[in-house]
Amino acid sequence: MTQTTTGRQQPAMQARRETLGAIRSPAVAMAALLTFTGLPVLSQAQSIERVEPPFWYQGYQHTELQLMIYGSSLAGMTPTTDQEGIAIARVETGDSPNYLFVYLDIDPSVEPGEFELTLAGDGATLTHRYTLKAKNPDPDHARGFSGADTIYLITPDRFANGNPNNDNDPALGDPVDRSELCGRHGGDIEGIAQSLEYIDEMGFTAIWLNPVLENRMPVCSYHGYSTTDFYAADPRYGSNEEYVALAETARARGIGMIMDMIVNHVGTGHWWMDDLPTEDWLNFPELRPITTHIHATIFDPNGSAYDRQAFSDGWFVDTMPDLNQRNPLLADYLTQNALWWIETLGLTGIRMDTHPYPDKAYMAEWSRRVMEEYPDFTIVGEEWHSSPNFVAYWQRGKENHDGYVSHMPSMMDFPVQAAIVESLIEEKPDWLSSWMALYEKLAHDFVYPSPQDLVIFPDNHDMSRIFTQVGEDQDLWRMAMVMAATLRGTPQIYYGTEILMANRESGDHGLIRSDFPGGWEGDEKNAFTGEGLSEDELEAQAFLRQLLNWRRGAEVVHNGAFMQFAPIGEVYTYFRYNDSGAVMVVMNKNDTAIELPMTRFEERLDGAVGAVDVLGGGTVNLSGPMTLAPRSVRLLEIRY
Repeated sequence: MTQTTTGRQQPAMQARRETLGAIRSPAVAMAALLTFTGLPVLSQAQSIERVEPPFWYQGYQHTELQLMIYGSSLAGMTPTTDQEGIAIARVETGDSPNYLFVYLDIDPSVEPGEFELTLAGDGATLTHRYTLKAKNPDPDHARGFSGADTIYLITPDRFANGNPNNDNDPALGDPVDRSELCGRHGGDIEGIAQSLEYIDEMGFTAIWLNPVLENRMPVCSYHGYSTTDFYAADPRYGSNEEYVALAETARARGIGMIMDMIVNHVGTGHWWMDDLPTEDWLNFPELRPITTHIHATIFDPNGSAYDRQAFSDGWFVDTMPDLNQRNPLLADYLTQNALWWIETLGLTGIRMDTHPYPDKAYMAEWSRRVMEEYPDFTIVGEEWHSSPNFVAYWQRGKENHDGYVSHMPSMMDFPVQAAIVESLIEEKPDWLSSWMALYEKLAHDFVYPSPQDLVIFPDNHDMSRIFTQVGEDQDLWRMAMVMAATLRGTPQIYYGTEILMANRESGDHGLIRSDFPGGWEGDEKNAFTGEGLSEDELEAQAFLRQLLNWRRGAEVVHNGAFMQFAPIGEVYTYFRYNDSGAVMVVMNKNDTAIELPMTRFEERLDGAVGAVDVLGGGTVNLSGPMTLAPRSVRLLEIRY
């Protein structure tokens, strides 16, 4: 099923957004008032208000650096620098007189430190002290995640409120109201930092945070996908310094940080919106056409240019201006921003939101630049489609029909996610196994250059929780968890899955992203300590904790080969194996016990002397049929 809505589309709030429109700064509002009343508008003196990136790193292979300098009447000024080895390569201006794009060429011999940038013109001289820091030479500083990891996906506003003092910021609006599904609830970076011990003990080795950059939006700003400042954490989550401290503390525990990044769009509250650098900075800024969401237009060899543009250049929603990455100034800005955050945080990965929606030529270059500078890094793209062909198109190494070359190491495996749910909940006639949906989807692995590098998941922040998708059936939930932990790829688990969080009332994204119990003082239940949890919730939490901590040391599921056997009836069996061992996984959806003959699996069990039951304990004799309990999953470590 193709994605047509995400958490950035809340129908109940859309009318309010359209009424509120774009946020205007006080300065712009005053200028409009003076013009309306006939009073003269005084010209402002030349000034520098912003320089982005705020600092840079010495040590990149690409030695050119774009500085976006914003202020008042800067376009006619001439830049110089006092630092030997740093040359002004070129200067670009836009359509607004208030921007200057200064490109520096930084010789590799230049020592990190401060230098002075001077702008001169029209009788004025402006200076700015700029800092060049040393890029961390340790390859592990930004080493990517792999199949050895298990990712914990967190919506920060809904996880834990570690610092109630930062809940509200009058300058940003959208005050905290936990009774509103689309409102801010107060979770923050400090809350995540205080929860690292819990995350570690559960067996997770990486955290993916939904965006925490500034979202200066009037309503529904909690989800983070309407960026209004690319270089600043939202103060209601914490400061940049707290963001860095979280990454460092997590790394010390062996937990990597994955950043959710968006280059397709911004929020209407972005500071650019009052004074765009160029007329083509956005796609269709006046019309605001909504994208068709028809992903096939990107791949269709018979498709029209009209349809491709309608998909790529349309706005995701009316409050998310669509960025024009074909503008070379914007392209450089966005690429540098990714490199800056990787180095600043020491990231383990980037999850690229709405990967097919931006200009695809730019995304090829963006992924190339990132991987050129960080060859051991991992970037994973979101292509929400059930077709493996659509997802494989974007993965590094894919030979595409149109010659498109991507450098993305990983993609989110939406096809397998959909197939897992379909196989778990569908009932088929006796002659056709319900497991065929998953079996056949995995049989499409031949279209991927590296299926083992995909990220697999039972659910995420944009869809109903897995416990809801399987009808709140705990037997099926356990099967989903074992599949996530043992199929090829890197597993991602959404926060709260471990305690059977559900959204039975509706599919509203605000409900899907409900508060994690215990993250707020006074909560009746506390998932961090277990206090107040039901017996079922405690049992589920213990089950996933055992499973993921076992997985942590199970190298055979980190990088072992994958072999599946065609389902028979309601039984599905697959193996992960390497030269030193094997794991056998058997799913039984039947309501009755089944005797499973073992002779069929001889090619994987040849030489085996027995097996250890990972979940149930004890040993299993493989010389005869295996008894499968009704509606059960067996996870066996094969002994040779």
